[in-house]
Amino acid sequence: MAKQILNQGRRWYVLHTYSGYEENVAQNLKQRIESMDMENKIYNILIPTEKKIKIKNGKRKVFEEKIFPGYVLVEMVVTDDSWYVVRNTPNVTGFIGTGTIPTPISEQEIKNLQKRIGVKEPKFKIDVSVNSPIRIIDGPFKNLEGKVIDIDEAKGKIKIAVFMFGRETLVELDFLQIKKI
Repeated sequence: MAKQILNQGRRWYVLHTYSGYEENVAQNLKQRIESMDMENKIYNILIPTEKKIKIKNGKRKVFEEKIFPGYVLVEMVVTDDSWYVVRNTPNVTGFIGTGTIPTPISEQEIKNLQKRIGVKEPKFKIDVSVNSPIRIIDGPFKNLEGKVIDIDEAKGKIKIAVFMFGRETLVELDFLQIKKI
């Protein structure tokens, strides 16, 4: 690099990577930090993920999803040599910033992201109320329409009255199996 990088102290920076290579970048970067003796300038590597819920075979599954695919966060002191180590890690396409100078993320943004990452059990927002018309979008009653009779937010279950076999029948479903009409 032609000009000296302004040292802003220990801050968080965003790396752009090839999508799908985030874990690979984190692993390579950890090895490079050790082998190039950069532990005193590059501290933490973070791939922000959050827990999501989906229904698979009628059962609730919790899975982790990347919040920012194609990005890895690095806590570091930016100097010419630390910049070089990170920037030349395989599958890193660059820092987020102006030109070659990385722009740090605000402390508030990092705190908000850490809260989002730290959520143990994902919440699912339900936008229906009792008597709302709904369509069932998953499971054995898929495509039937009905109305909401009862909502159990704690369990993530909802009771629906559907008209089938010539009469109204109550079925209990997961929030994720219905859609508001």
